[in-house]
Amino acid sequence: MIPVRAPVSDQMEYTPYTFPPGNASISSSVLSLCPSAATLFFLPSAYTLLFLTALPGNVLSLWVFQRCISTASPIHVYLSHLSISNLMLSVTMPFLAAYFALGSSWMQSGFLCQLVLHGITPVFHININISMTILTLVALSRFAAIIRHTHASRQSGCVTLLPHGFFARLTRASFASRVCAGVWVVAVGGTVPVTVYYSVKEAVSGEAPAKDGCVEVCYNPAVEIGGSFSAMLAVPVITLFFVFYLLVLISYMTVLRHIKRSRRSTKVTTSQRLLGRVLRNIVVIQVVLSVCLLPHHIFKPIFLSLIINQRLQMYSPGPDICNSCHPLSTFVELKNCLLLLAALRGSTDPLMYFLLDKTFRHKTLRLLGWNQSSPGGQQRSSVIGSDNQSAGQMEDGTVDSTQRSAL
Repeated sequence: MIPVRAPVSDQMEYTPYTFPPGNASISSSVLSLCPSAATLFFLPSAYTLLFLTALPGNVLSLWVFQRCISTASPIHVYLSHLSISNLMLSVTMPFLAAYFALGSSWMQSGFLCQLVLHGITPVFHININISMTILTLVALSRFAAIIRHTHASRQSGCVTLLPHGFFARLTRASFASRVCAGVWVVAVGGTVPVTVYYSVKEAVSGEAPAKDGCVEVCYNPAVEIGGSFSAMLAVPVITLFFVFYLLVLISYMTVLRHIKRSRRSTKVTTSQRLLGRVLRNIVVIQVVLSVCLLPHHIFKPIFLSLIINQRLQMYSPGPDICNSCHPLSTFVELKNCLLLLAALRGSTDPLMYFLLDKTFRHKTLRLLGWNQSSPGGQQRSSVIGSDNQSAGQMEDGTVDSTQRSAL
């Protein structure tokens, strides 16, 4: 009879596998991942809670962007595409909750495990790639608008270094639509082949230990760690994230410097509130990237180096090899908790839209039955992109109609 790895209820029988690498005969991939309470209870509960908040929040956001805002600005185009991506992510959350709660008892060849490998994993990583790109584009669009349409004691160096048409295109809705279409093509085209190779070739490599008398479950080292090919392709994605993160940081520093210069110009003294709001918008995006995506992308290279080091070690077989803990079990759980932070954006992004965009905020409140207006009786247009209200009131009386439509 083939011995089967212990079910979740018997997880206390797992023992750390510490055989010396002396008489090497097997790889560490034979060992089991030993889920703790963080995997069995915390992650399923957290993903369930995120699903209950992300699904209605993103459905409402998408409805407002598509149905309630008649003339979309570039920012509305970017955020509507981000809402679509987050809506797809929210649909995956119940399956992720089930995977972490029951993956240690599912068979790898079962339908639910294969669904997670072939369906949920690609959608999850596509969302991460799309979100980090679109958030960067939002920050760059705000940066371009404020640099082009406000004045300072002297012109920003970015205006002289980069072509004028570059900033003009960043503030056009048609350009935003084309860019978002390109982002989807690149994200899907770049992610799907890698995840298909991972799920077909690398994840199924975990079935090899069955020859040694172990039946592979879904939550195993091959599934959670992957292989050399997917690890290699993770490096450019990590690099791209830090490039985007640096671009947002540079935008923040440049706008902050622009505001300081503007204060020395009597021509735009009344524009300070407007400049401050744009700065706040970029700061909000920087915080979202820092809290939700930065920890995962910092830990990922560390995790990959641990994997490489672990693969170089071989272990002697023991009498209870099927129930022995993989040495990276704790690091796998830490990786999954940091991925939870990335998924947290699915719930927090609708709140971010509410904070960033006045048009979105007014339309949402009106849709919910709260008719909000400014003390003067007129609703002010959005700081980051006006729609049909753009002819409406900016608090800065010196900003002309062209500036209002861009900002």
